[in-house]
Amino acid sequence: MPARPLNSLRFDNTYAQLPETCYQLVFPTPLRDPKLAAFSPEAARLIDLDPAAASDPAFVRMLSGLEPLPGAWPLAQVYAGHQFGNFVPKLGDGRAILLGEAVSETPHIWNRRREFGGRKWDLHLKGAGPTAYSRQFDGRAVLRSCLREFLVSEAMEALGIPTSRALAVISSSEPVFRETPEPGSMLLRLAPCHIRIGTFEYFYFQKMYPELQELADFTLHQYFPEQAQAEFPYAAMLKEIILRTADLIACWQAYGFVHGVMNTDNCSVLGLTLDYGPFGFMETFEPHKVFNHSDPSGVYAFSRQPEVGFFNLQCLTRALSPLLTREQAEAALSDYEPALARSYLGLMADKLGLFQRREEDESLVSDLLEALQGHDYTLFMRRLADPATMDAPSMPLKSWMDRYQARLKHEAASPLDRKRHMDACNPAVILRTHLAQAAIDAATAGNYGEIEKLRQRLTCPFDSRDTDGITMGPQPPGSEEVALSCSS
Repeated sequence: MPARPLNSLRFDNTYAQLPETCYQLVFPTPLRDPKLAAFSPEAARLIDLDPAAASDPAFVRMLSGLEPLPGAWPLAQVYAGHQFGNFVPKLGDGRAILLGEAVSETPHIWNRRREFGGRKWDLHLKGAGPTAYSRQFDGRAVLRSCLREFLVSEAMEALGIPTSRALAVISSSEPVFRETPEPGSMLLRLAPCHIRIGTFEYFYFQKMYPELQELADFTLHQYFPEQAQAEFPYAAMLKEIILRTADLIACWQAYGFVHGVMNTDNCSVLGLTLDYGPFGFMETFEPHKVFNHSDPSGVYAFSRQPEVGFFNLQCLTRALSPLLTREQAEAALSDYEPALARSYLGLMADKLGLFQRREEDESLVSDLLEALQGHDYTLFMRRLADPATMDAPSMPLKSWMDRYQARLKHEAASPLDRKRHMDACNPAVILRTHLAQAAIDAATAGNYGEIEKLRQRLTCPFDSRDTDGITMGPQPPGSEEVALSCSS
């Protein structure tokens, strides 16, 4: 695979060939005094970019809008969205710009759970300045939000959860005003595409049916070539989107991840975790955990993510209704719940070291979640492979542990093989909020080394060694929980 400098990447800007009603051509607004705050060599290799390019001053200039990126065709995409259940007819990229679609020389796997190969990655610059869809806002991002997305993109990839990736974070001396003045920043995100459920909703509710069909045809042939060959290609594409979404949410539930803002405009049609904001990994297990302080009623709480996923897919099905029969739509939606249950139970069986599926496993998992309330989810699952490392369990957990030990007697695997398997499925380290905040605080003070140290640790989440002070432990006693919002 050739390693290229940033200014010699190859582009194939197919989205820009759609009707102009799909986007606005716009260039990034440069940041003042830009500097590189974070960089992922692994993400660089996805687009055949030489990791050494990050040390070239031109790299920062091109990613901060000071210089154009040769071959790119910058645009902001339009879309609509259901936000907390309320429909907003026109949203769009208000602070992000699709620079272009970089072509990799070799196919890569971008979704390990469903193994879809591809050669192209959107280069999506977040915090790039105002666009036609900014709705009077400044189009900027702040350093803390860019660094949080950078870190979680690395963490999710290492866990095997489908996700967009993050190449680099550019900081600056330009202040951006949120609750307080903060350093203005940009994040370059990579994803095979940034088409959302809300993209289809926009054209459906505008009654722009020819454009809707053109978008559907584009999505089919660019990202669902196998489904494009089916007898009913739109129905086949919808079914595949539903299955991918079910797999994604099963991953979130199995690893205790809370997205925070599951609007349809934040929901990728490729089944990727997209648009990180007030996200978090649960520490103490709370079914109704919310990380977004703007969501006091818990619309997007952990326990509600499966049903919100179904609601979002209903919105997509309605948006595609001019291209489907009623029977096709109903059949596709009926696949969601069994696919989600199947995927989730498979993940949890792996985490529990159960190689042979039994009818009792579903209740074993659900009863574990009931007994786990108030306990650290990640720590418990990690230590379950070696009960000697666990604290004395509460009575509900002790009762469950007795059932679990009885269940293991039906397994043929040796305790050592089971432990190895469980250790490869249960992370020792997740992106706990206090770890991210400590690294962000250091970066805000000008020390970017802590971000890189944490990034490297998150890329080896199943390794139990405590390195560089980054431990598998929970938030230190007495420390305050960080309040997160959509600007996070």
